[in-house]
Amino acid sequence: MGTIRVCKDPTKPSITPVTTSTARNETINGSHQFKISGYSLSKGMGIGKYIASDTFIVGGYAWAVYFYPDGKSAEDNAAYVSLFIALASEGTDVRALFELTLLDQSGKERHKVHTHFGRTLESGPYALKYRGSMWGYKRFFKRTLLETSDYLKDDCLSVSCCVGVVKSYTEGPKTYSIPVPPSDIGKQFGKLLEGGRFTDVNFEVDGERFAAHKLVLATRSPVFKAQLFGPLKDQNTQCIKVEDMEVPVFKVYSLSSLALFLQTPVVYACCFPAYYC
Repeated sequence: MGTIRVCKDPTKPSITPVTTSTARNETINGSHQFKISGYSLSKGMGIGKYIASDTFIVGGYAWAVYFYPDGKSAEDNAAYVSLFIALASEGTDVRALFELTLLDQSGKERHKVHTHFGRTLESGPYALKYRGSMWGYKRFFKRTLLETSDYLKDDCLSVSCCVGVVKSYTEGPKTYSIPVPPSDIGKQFGKLLEGGRFTDVNFEVDGERFAAHKLVLATRSPVFKAQLFGPLKDQNTQCIKVEDMEVPVFKVYSLSSLALFLQTPVVYACCFPAYYC
């Protein structure tokens, strides 16, 4: 006889399991309010000199707002105030979005806002290379205009700063591990039997009666299942008479050691020989 071989069609690719993953980029956002009180007293402190806010944490990094009342660069000759947000902790290539807002204190809400948020970024988020790296504006506001504006009230300025640190991560199929506690069903059924609640059948042993549960008996013994629920079940299933067994023996094997009932039906052969054949 010849041999029949089944060959794969080389034009059809073999089916392999398909796995998936997703790269996600999102921002962790935070904000800080910085109030500069006694603005007039800060003038004349010198070009390149700054007033710094307290540090605040966003995205696992520390940040601070830097305000230069006489400007940051000498070429501007103190004609402008400068405002920056700086990385105040160690970090390399920390990518973030920023927003600096000088608040209008007249109630008209004509705030001066410079922001990355909500607009198309041609070159993406700003990257800070090391501690002390800054983003902001050397010519944030002309001093003469600032000092006659609604941004200055009671010799105070109020600045709001928002930072959105970019986080990138890859997601694969999620697996969950749920610890399962060890079973104590034996103890639970023991308490149920000892408490006598919901019992619906009795065993009569040497003239003494013991309450039990039909469902437990039927679950653990095919003999009891047939006797209590089968088509040929006994007419009187409220009381089962156990022959040839003394009460102390019945208690030891069937009541005090209920856990054995739940572990092996062989016990029924010891407790109820007349019904387990």
